[in-house]
Amino acid sequence: MRLHSGRTSWLRATVSVFLKDTRIEWRSRFGINLLVLFVLSSVFILVFALGQDTVERNVIAALYWIVIIFAATSSLGRSFISEEEGGTVLLLQTHVPGSAVFAGKLLFNLVLILIANVLASLAFTVFINATIANWPIFVVIVVLGSSGLAGATTILAAIIARTGNGGSLLPVLLLPILMPLLLSVVHAMIAALEPGSSWNDVGNDIATLVAYAGTVVTASVLLFDFVWKD
Repeated sequence: MRLHSGRTSWLRATVSVFLKDTRIEWRSRFGINLLVLFVLSSVFILVFALGQDTVERNVIAALYWIVIIFAATSSLGRSFISEEEGGTVLLLQTHVPGSAVFAGKLLFNLVLILIANVLASLAFTVFINATIANWPIFVVIVVLGSSGLAGATTILAAIIARTGNGGSLLPVLLLPILMPLLLSVVHAMIAALEPGSSWNDVGNDIATLVAYAGTVVTASVLLFDFVWKD
């Protein structure tokens, strides 16, 4: 009974952190505006540079995830900095388990990254004539890639917030960590754009993305209390 009660309390705390960040974002629209601005401006620059040229699938896949990653670093870096600036860190540390704080912010960041993926996929389809040939593969790699990206971004945002350097360090620290994810997600994206592709073509990539996301999230949960309270 106590175990069930403890799980319920943890879930409520996680949902409370997620809803708090959602309400703040809904009032300020800081992250959403950055996502929309970055994705659309990046796509318009690509359209201007490419003109009427036909773009190869591997180039489209690489450009797509470059846009997603830099959109994430531009908008998700403030997930913990806002707590420091608003003076709510001590309140969260006192009343909310550290793992619940991480889980709530991870969920919020994941939602933002998925929104960025929706915007980017629409923009690439409309303006760059990217054709997604295999939607099931595309959806799976977007969810797995976004999960790994959200996990790495969330824990690094927490570390950076404690240093007082703002979000400027996030891209510098994040990009080297994301290299295994980038290699797999771009290769799988190419398969999703290729007519006639199958799950066999992306089996190794999906396994890598699952392992990456699981490792990053698990390690982040284990380390978060040290980062959050020290």
